[in-house]
Amino acid sequence: QVQLVESGGGLVQPGGSLRLSCATNGRIRSNNVMGWYRQAPGNQRELVATITRAESTYYADSVKGRFTISRDNAKNTVYLQMNSLKPDDTAVYYCNVRTYNLVGSPEYEYWGQGTQVTVSA
Repeated sequence: QVQLVESGGGLVQPGGSLRLSCATNGRIRSNNVMGWYRQAPGNQRELVATITRAESTYYADSVKGRFTISRDNAKNTVYLQMNSLKPDDTAVYYCNVRTYNLVGSPEYEYWGQGTQVTVSA
């Protein structure tokens, strides 16, 4: 049973920073993509950023230049450094891991329980 355990959310003032972490408990295939999604009240869940095992990254336009995703492959942990936070960044942030089999086809997908990030004065 694979579990994703998130930490690092909280309340921060506009312009502030937070760092989210997501640790993987259990064995997962090494061919995987880790990422972060977020969901604000009344909105659909949206992709924030992803990172491959080779550390190729993707960012949503809304967070480019402010957020940085990184990973520690030895620890199967993914991080999201969030700087210059805005009230619009307020949401529940979810960690996501997608694994792929030997021929590159999607195999499994795992989600964290979510961590609240609130940006407010």
